[in-house]
Amino acid sequence: MSGFTVAVSGATGYAGSEVLRLLAHHPELHVTAVLGHASAGSTMGEHQPRLGAFADMVIGESTAQSLAGHDVAVLALPHGASGRIAAELEATSPQTLIVDLAADHRLVSAQAWERFYGSAHPGTWTYGLPELMTAQGRQRERLAAARRIAVPGCNVTAVTLGLQPLIAAGLIDEAHLTVVLANGVSGAGKAPKPHLMAAEVLGGASPYGTAGTHRHVPEIIQNLNAVLGRPADDSGVRISFTPTLVPMARGILATITAPLAGAALDDHGAVRAALAAAYANEPFVRVLPEGQWPHTGATVGSNEAQLQAAVDPAAGTALISVALDNLVRGTAGQALQSAHLALGLPEDLSLPTEGVAP
Repeated sequence: MSGFTVAVSGATGYAGSEVLRLLAHHPELHVTAVLGHASAGSTMGEHQPRLGAFADMVIGESTAQSLAGHDVAVLALPHGASGRIAAELEATSPQTLIVDLAADHRLVSAQAWERFYGSAHPGTWTYGLPELMTAQGRQRERLAAARRIAVPGCNVTAVTLGLQPLIAAGLIDEAHLTVVLANGVSGAGKAPKPHLMAAEVLGGASPYGTAGTHRHVPEIIQNLNAVLGRPADDSGVRISFTPTLVPMARGILATITAPLAGAALDDHGAVRAALAAAYANEPFVRVLPEGQWPHTGATVGSNEAQLQAAVDPAAGTALISVALDNLVRGTAGQALQSAHLALGLPEDLSLPTEGVAP
């Protein structure tokens, strides 16, 4: 069989099953193992009947031994569990490309990891956001040589894409950033939780991870500092970050405001122009026509993030809006973007840019 073999650990969860959906008809990446814990011994069709291509595959036990020997191992596991199995897999199968969808290997700062996750830092892998702007260029250049990839958080992806071009151009004050996000419930994973029951979610909205406590905060700060060539935990970037749980299955709508700075103080058109220039050649980031605003429904099932920006002259602020599908563009899609780069495949291979709404 030509191409590359892929094993997916955590295959029945939302993130793992979304990886499988995107791989169902992939011309180069072939799923040869689906793995889990409580689901081991059953078939994929019992847990994810929507994935007909894998319905008869029997789920194996999620261990380093089961993952070893595959060309690609995708870890769609909870934080902590991912780090443990990855450490064993690195030792037993160093040639395997490991793509971690959890947070275990995203943060550069051990201190930030210990503060927000409460355990020893598992180490830092190559960050899996190809469009990330750094002082050395775009992150995709580093991914081309990667064998260990840490996929970003979904909220982090939206905020980073929305802010990095404006910070790089000096058009906003990075010390006074405010972000409010509307998040679909699938971002919390598939495990049953009382506050995610339909009776609790439908007809309401509620904030969570408030006042700087959300685990995505240090990751966002790390990314925005990278744009400026600063250390990951430099205090120059300061952000008020408030995610809100809303009654939709998937999607993120990030509303970002920041005081104007630099040339944008006199030239308000510079804000939107900077976004458009930064993403002109990016296949999975689209700046919408002026006056058209992002809508989560338009991104469902797509690996495309949609952006728009405007200036509020009375407030002296820039407004940036970002919509994306948290399970595709925010997780599985950019995991495959990054894996493609590491394997020498076209970055956009077999990844959708069209949504499925309504």
